[in-house]
Amino acid sequence: MENRRLFLIVALGLTLILLWQAWISDQRPDPAITEQQASQESVVTHDDLPQRTDILADDDRPQVRSSDTPVGETSGVKASGLIEVKTDVFSILIDPLGGVIRQVDLLDYPVDLDQPDKPTRLLEERPGYTYIAQSGLLGQNESPAPDHHTQYRVDQTVFDMGDEDTLTVPLYWEEDGVHVTKTYTFTRGKYHVELTHHIENNSDQPWSGQQYRQITRSDTSRDSFLLYTYTGGVYAGDPIGSGDRLRYEKIDFKDMGRNPVSEQVTNGWVSVIQHYFMSAWIPSDVNQINSLYSMQSQRSGFPVYTLGMISPSVEVAPQQERELSSIFYVGPKVQSELAALAEGLQLNVDYGIFTIIADPIFWLISLFHNWVGNWGWAIVLTTIAIKILFLWPSHISYRSMARMRAITPKLKALKDRYGEDRQRLSQEMMKLYQKEKINPLGGCLPILIQIPVFISLYWVLVESVEFRQAPWVLWIQDLTQRDPYFILPVLMGLSMYIQQKLNPAPIDPMQQKIFKWLPVVFILFFAFFPAGLVLYWFVNNLLSIAHQTYVTRRVEKQLAAQGKATAKANK
Repeated sequence: MENRRLFLIVALGLTLILLWQAWISDQRPDPAITEQQASQESVVTHDDLPQRTDILADDDRPQVRSSDTPVGETSGVKASGLIEVKTDVFSILIDPLGGVIRQVDLLDYPVDLDQPDKPTRLLEERPGYTYIAQSGLLGQNESPAPDHHTQYRVDQTVFDMGDEDTLTVPLYWEEDGVHVTKTYTFTRGKYHVELTHHIENNSDQPWSGQQYRQITRSDTSRDSFLLYTYTGGVYAGDPIGSGDRLRYEKIDFKDMGRNPVSEQVTNGWVSVIQHYFMSAWIPSDVNQINSLYSMQSQRSGFPVYTLGMISPSVEVAPQQERELSSIFYVGPKVQSELAALAEGLQLNVDYGIFTIIADPIFWLISLFHNWVGNWGWAIVLTTIAIKILFLWPSHISYRSMARMRAITPKLKALKDRYGEDRQRLSQEMMKLYQKEKINPLGGCLPILIQIPVFISLYWVLVESVEFRQAPWVLWIQDLTQRDPYFILPVLMGLSMYIQQKLNPAPIDPMQQKIFKWLPVVFILFFAFFPAGLVLYWFVNNLLSIAHQTYVTRRVEKQLAAQGKATAKANK
């Protein structure tokens, strides 16, 4: 029994080490770009256009225009500089060259609490780093079409939502009688942007082409020891011809070039995710068949990786018009908003293998948050709810430990008598357990229960943007960061020390020393953990102390009463 307890404590300690490594790794800044990359000019090539023949819904197989096909030029006045767009949640820069979204600042999400006026910059392009959203049309059968290397013209270069509920940003292109209006529509309070390509064919020839949407990003994912927060590509959809529903797949940046994606799906989308934030292209028509693709290309001498989707080919007859639309999401991974946009999009809040436990934990915390309005108190209430849920197993465990504590003198006597004979000692201890009707593994149950809940809550705190920079009380102003004054870890260690006093003491001297120092070791580990996680463990310890004290006193009274009854019967 003693060895099993020690094994469980070591297992919990190993869990803490892995989570600590993941947390520290996650807090490291992106790798610094090299001086050589930083000094290079921004050189844009045309090797980032889709260059495949796609199987389309109508079995038509037009050849996608390759990157060396001449790109249509804009008629009219070209815009100079970037288009500035300001909404209540965004500050965005759109390039008239291709209508590319080159920069996105999230106004409601400051980079940290010390810089409340500096928003998180999710999309950007700078020397050595690229994260942009591209879209355009690919002409078929010699039809002219604007891709993301084509120059558009605009009526103005500054757009501000002001007090309006929506804001539209149109860009114009024309060639050989074909007019295309590319429009971004922003909605107040929303992180998804509607994109439309309105095609007017004023020529005397039919126009045919496809719409594509893609996300291009440098590889800034950070490898860590065993655990890490995923940064990379994700795509999902119902594969054509397979009968599967919602295949959800991750693809690392490097695999986008080595093992390119090639899927035909309905109800599909593509996304690039990172810690707390993401971007995604979503078709407006979930029943539309889209071809998913990935590729690797070069920008300014360094590799970038692209994940995108192409819609079926459409034809616009002479003197007719057609509109193609999509949705671009760029912002925080707010599960309620993601779930409303596309099936499975909320899975980008990545709890990993612990999703089955983490999802209900997040739901429960959110439920309490809606009631109390504070994420810290919501964690406290969730801890109480989880404790109530496992009240009976914990009760059985504490009763077993109380009985173990009562026979500790007998165990020490056996240790003194058979200490040199390990096999005989084990046999005699098992006889004693059977006589006293004690399950030696009963005391391990609380630790076994807490480990998966603890890890799941860790991932909820790491992945759920709702907790980012969320305060609790007084000195705890961000539940996802460590306690700045280490007060919670120290209180947790003290509670662990008190709890140890309620447990049966190990009879092995070496284990006694190990258990004596465990609270100190755990304080050091928890000092670097997010405050929300330490808060959960501390509150859980307090509840456990109260519960275990009650059970222990009750068992001691029962054993005392039994002893008196036995003594009276023997008389």
